[in-house]
Amino acid sequence: MDVNHQFRLASRPAGMVGREHFDYVEEPVPEPKDGQVLVKVLYISLDPAMRGWMNEGRSYVPPVAIGEVMRAGTVGRVIESRSEKLPVGADVSSWLGVQEYAVADASALLEIDTRLAPPPTYLGALGMPGMTAYFGLLDVGAPSEGETVLVSAAAGAVGSVVGQIAKLKGCRVVGIAGGPEKCAWIVDQLGFDAAIDYKREDVHQALREHCPEGVDVYFDNVGGEILDAALARLARGARVVICGAISQYNNIDSMRGPSNYMSLLVNRARMQGFVVVDYMSRYPEAMREMAGWISGGRLIAREDVVEGFERFPDALAQLFAGENVGKLVLRVADEQS
Repeated sequence: MDVNHQFRLASRPAGMVGREHFDYVEEPVPEPKDGQVLVKVLYISLDPAMRGWMNEGRSYVPPVAIGEVMRAGTVGRVIESRSEKLPVGADVSSWLGVQEYAVADASALLEIDTRLAPPPTYLGALGMPGMTAYFGLLDVGAPSEGETVLVSAAAGAVGSVVGQIAKLKGCRVVGIAGGPEKCAWIVDQLGFDAAIDYKREDVHQALREHCPEGVDVYFDNVGGEILDAALARLARGARVVICGAISQYNNIDSMRGPSNYMSLLVNRARMQGFVVVDYMSRYPEAMREMAGWISGGRLIAREDVVEGFERFPDALAQLFAGENVGKLVLRVADEQS
């Protein structure tokens, strides 16, 4: 426990993120002060948003500074405490970054109950991706029973939960994913009504087949050509939820915007972006309902776990190659250690 390893941002990528954009740093394990705890990080969340945080410029959160520990959601265990709020042995989640150990104020950490779900699930369905799916679909998309909900990146951490919640609310759900394995998983295991393989199918034609009456809610995680195809298939009064644009994050040139936006006018539709941190005060309500769905077998939470802290840069790049199914998580340490 004498050494803490970290990945710090070394340079801002122009295009695809790689190992060369990080410095692998070794320093002493920090010591907590009064009101603080020392946390041993067990799992690190790998999210598409991390690519945006590496860019300089105005956004919903400040960019990660050069030389700063890379921002990331984490789950860990308190191994030293100087706070009455969190004892040694407590499992917690927070934004401790890509490092093996971290000191934090006890008030900045959320204690989690690993009897309800395994630690990685608190980075997935019971973490930021799950909260994003819950509030993005139910508050922004506002689906009604019987409507058609279309989800892109449907086999990913957010999309797979969006589709399942939509089914729980009585909607017809069509998912867009890449490859036969992912498409089979969202239909056979998650209960989607149909899947479109964007790597093998003509998306425009497939949308006409699977959404004959149009799309009432489109939950967009990818942007680009898929967003254009979805806009062309909107129903009257449709809602387009802009969650992310993973297809555009590594563009060397400027980000491509929608060319079919006039469909919003024709169909009296709306397109709205949202950021999940705006709903932070309501996380407990969402977590209670989601945990109930999981424990009752009504919602499947899947984590794609990569082993080894030193693999962080390569694991992050997997997100943009579409190699993961479900929530991509980096295991840093054994839960039993």
